[in-house]
Amino acid sequence: MKFDLRETARDHIVTVAHRGVTGGNIPCNTMAAYEIALKQGADMIEIDVDCSSDGELVIFHPRMEPAHLNFPGGDIEKMTWEEISRLRFVNCDNAPTQFGLLKFDELLEAFKGRCYINVDKFWGNPQAIYKAIKRHDMVDQVLVKSGLSGNVLDVLEEVAPELPFMPVVLDEFPQHEELLRRSINYVGAEVLFRRDDNVLASEAFIEDMHRQDKLVWLNSIVYDYKVVISGGHTDDCALTESEDRGWGWIADRGFDIIQTDWPMMLIDYLKRTGKYYRK
Repeated sequence: MKFDLRETARDHIVTVAHRGVTGGNIPCNTMAAYEIALKQGADMIEIDVDCSSDGELVIFHPRMEPAHLNFPGGDIEKMTWEEISRLRFVNCDNAPTQFGLLKFDELLEAFKGRCYINVDKFWGNPQAIYKAIKRHDMVDQVLVKSGLSGNVLDVLEEVAPELPFMPVVLDEFPQHEELLRRSINYVGAEVLFRRDDNVLASEAFIEDMHRQDKLVWLNSIVYDYKVVISGGHTDDCALTESEDRGWGWIADRGFDIIQTDWPMMLIDYLKRTGKYYRK
């Protein structure tokens, strides 16, 4: 199966399941969470990648050992894979679960040919992650994103120029023209904005990106309720106040990709209101 994110986005709004679908006894970043995300209709799963002390790539959000493993002071980057393999995620009540950590190779093999994969934390181990993706022949399924500080673009050009890439930009995007000149697979941008009247939230910006065959990604997830990243058009807003003001506003503006913690409910809303498929 050939994966082409632009083609998918031309058909319907692309739904990304943030760390899979979690709740009850199902922790994030586990095989169960990702399988549930696909059952709920997600097009893409977002994963976090860390690395053991002996070089094994592991599905885990760096520095979240206390929250996700009930492991205060723990650091899996200082542990071998054998040690890591004995750890277990905890559930929403902080009780141990049956779910251990996954190797990156395991996840790639399990979802080969099934969905898009956004590899977060790519920049911690770019060469090793890219080699694994190439080894599984999954370059077309994977998307990487990053802020544009430091030498990110230089590393991308050198290590993985063919990997689909989106910069993460806040309130402004002056680097667009440079990205067009770079020898990278620049497919669009993830935009963060605090206010609805920001240029990155405008229909004009989105239409201009579309004219250049670029996609625009928006997060409806809430990392921290004090930090506004989508002008307040969030999962929380959609679920507790107004679906139209939350998810509907995002769809009506023309955003191509929505990252959510509630994929089934988002997709159900978009289909009920006729906003899911592109005309």
